[in-house]
Amino acid sequence: MNAAADLAQQSFEIEIFDIRDIPAYDQDSEEAGFPQEAVEFKKAISNSDGLLFSTPEYNYSIPGVLKNAIDWASRPASCSPLNMKPIAIMGGSAGMGGTIRSQLHLRQVALFTNMIDMKKPEILVSKIQDKFDKDLNLTDDDLKLHLKKFLLSFEKWISIFKNDHISKKYKSCLK
Repeated sequence: MNAAADLAQQSFEIEIFDIRDIPAYDQDSEEAGFPQEAVEFKKAISNSDGLLFSTPEYNYSIPGVLKNAIDWASRPASCSPLNMKPIAIMGGSAGMGGTIRSQLHLRQVALFTNMIDMKKPEILVSKIQDKFDKDLNLTDDDLKLHLKKFLLSFEKWISIFKNDHISKKYKSCLK
C-alpha cells in the first residue's frame, strides 16, 4: 500500500487507514452505538472517492480484521458509505497464488455490500518477499510499472462514479 501511495502522488492521493483498532463487530452491540474507531472509518470511506484494498491471504480468505472493518462500515445497510463505492483490490503473498483466493473472497463481500469493483487490471503479487528490500521499498521494476498502470486504471474507474448521485446520498447519512 505504501508503494502504491508513493506512485500515485503524481495523480491522486492515497490515504492509508489503519483498521487494526476497530473493535470486533457484534450485531447485538450495534444498538448501543458505533465505536469511535468504526465511526472514523465510515467517515473516511464517505469522504473518499474510492477504496483501494491491499490484502494478504489467510487460509484462502481475507484477514478477519478486514472483514470486521467492512462489517462495521456496512451498517446500517440503508446508510452504508460502501454502497456504490468504486474499489480496486490488490495483494501479495509469499507463495505462488498471489492472493487470488482472498481477492475473490473480497469481491464476494463487495458484491453483497454493493461496492463496485474494478475487474482489470489485477495486482496479484506472488513471492512478494522478493519484490521489496529490507526497508519495504518496492524494488521490482516490472511490478512498479504494472502498479502504475493499475493506479491509472483505478483513477479512471473512480472518475466514472465520482459525481454519482447515489454515492452522494450516503455521504449525507453521516452528517
